[in-house]
Amino acid sequence: MRRRRLLALSCALTASLVTGCGLVPGETGQERSTVVVWLMKDSASEEFLDRFTEEFERTHSGLDLDIRIQEWTGIGEKVHAALESDAADAPDVIEVGNTQVPQYIEGGGLLDLTLESMRDWGMRDWLPGLAEPGQQLSAQYGIPWYAANRVVVYRKDLFERAGITAPPRTRDEWLEITGKLNSGGDQGIYLAGQDWYTLAGFIWDEGGDLAEESGGSWRGSLDTPAALRGMDFYRRLQALGSGPVDADEEHPPQAGVFAEGRVAQIVAVPGLARAIVQRNPGLEGKLGFFPVPGKSPDRPGAVFTGGSDLVVPKNTDVRDGAVAVVEALAGAEWNTELARTMNYVPNKTTLAAKVADEEGVAAMAAGAAQGRATPATPDWANVEADNPIKEYMTKVLTGADPAGEARRASRRITEALTAPAG
Repeated sequence: MRRRRLLALSCALTASLVTGCGLVPGETGQERSTVVVWLMKDSASEEFLDRFTEEFERTHSGLDLDIRIQEWTGIGEKVHAALESDAADAPDVIEVGNTQVPQYIEGGGLLDLTLESMRDWGMRDWLPGLAEPGQQLSAQYGIPWYAANRVVVYRKDLFERAGITAPPRTRDEWLEITGKLNSGGDQGIYLAGQDWYTLAGFIWDEGGDLAEESGGSWRGSLDTPAALRGMDFYRRLQALGSGPVDADEEHPPQAGVFAEGRVAQIVAVPGLARAIVQRNPGLEGKLGFFPVPGKSPDRPGAVFTGGSDLVVPKNTDVRDGAVAVVEALAGAEWNTELARTMNYVPNKTTLAAKVADEEGVAAMAAGAAQGRATPATPDWANVEADNPIKEYMTKVLTGADPAGEARRASRRITEALTAPAG
């Protein structure tokens, strides 16, 4: 076991040395514990972390926090090493990307937090896109912390010019409105042909998935009727703009395209609006946000939910302290404060009203209630490494048979998910 016990008053046991420590006879030492917390760069502001640390240490006597900021680059290997470490400075709480949690669960190095999360932490209200990747069978290892997801960023002035008074609330309305926006040199929507995260939402809306698990084995499922319906909607929407069919949303970066052209809509995280206005200050005050529309007006469309979970290594020697940190960071008070500070979506659907005064975050929160994550298999990274979904999308958008291409892409996904380790 790692040992990280600090004696606040522990110079020696002899009277002379006690005097040298500034103690008077009769004073006793108080044992303290330090909880080492790894958080990712830019997940929380320095000011937020300072306030959290001060309040946590004030309300948890005997516990000190040591928060260490980590870079995303190379974090996977670093976390795997930490989960196997007995070093005194190994982390007791770690922030990890929500889709990364299955990798760490598979290695057996995470503490099962099911009892705590069921009893006190309101797990029934957690965003599914954060909670589901942190589960294995009936056990909860990853505790949702914060989320961000795509919304529709739109030009209010171009909507007004086209006579559109309100954002669409259904997918059919979205197609109709986008068609109307294609006039007078304006582009109704810029949607790159390989934006597979956006496609995933349409597939989930139809009841399909990118891959499915049965009997402990995973297979690609782009060839199911539901997934094919999702791809067909993507095709119809993408055709209403001039986005490249053979590139994703970063090639070229869609923020630049939106800023420089007369584009009415893009699908992106709200934070991209800052980059757009920086490139074109004339758009200040002209940008709005609405959730990706769903199939019915009472329910936004499904979206890919990115964000972070908090995990506790099984080898921690300050279990109670680590659990207390997770409880505080994921609790309503500090979770709401983080969301307001960083423009995130809080970890529970019941906290959505707390960010309703910020248009972009409110749109994200509405979509996050229907959010999902990539398939909860530790091997999903193999799929993204040479992503067959992108090639499939381009093939369909250039006229190939959707069913045939979906079968080929599904086979490649299955191969990636069943490839032997190493």
